[in-house]
Amino acid sequence: MSDWFSILSRKTKSADEAKERLKLVLIHDRTDISVTTLAEMKDELLQVISKHVTIDVSKVKITMMHEGREQRLIADIPIKPFGKR
Repeated sequence: MSDWFSILSRKTKSADEAKERLKLVLIHDRTDISVTTLAEMKDELLQVISKHVTIDVSKVKITMMHEGREQRLIADIPIKPFGKR
């Protein structure tokens, strides 16, 4: 039974990754922001924020969202408690 659950959870993770890749392709088509530029923006944001607070880089999620005619850059950047560098 646990093998069955692990198979299902792997497919879900794979599907989620495919959705994220598709979103990046759509973002590029709608905004003319390349995947490389988006990655550079993410790196620069993390550098600036990490100068002031300690962040958990492994859990950072930067996405673009389409709302009507607007594009939104959404950054979910977990901050570590002070003293845990």
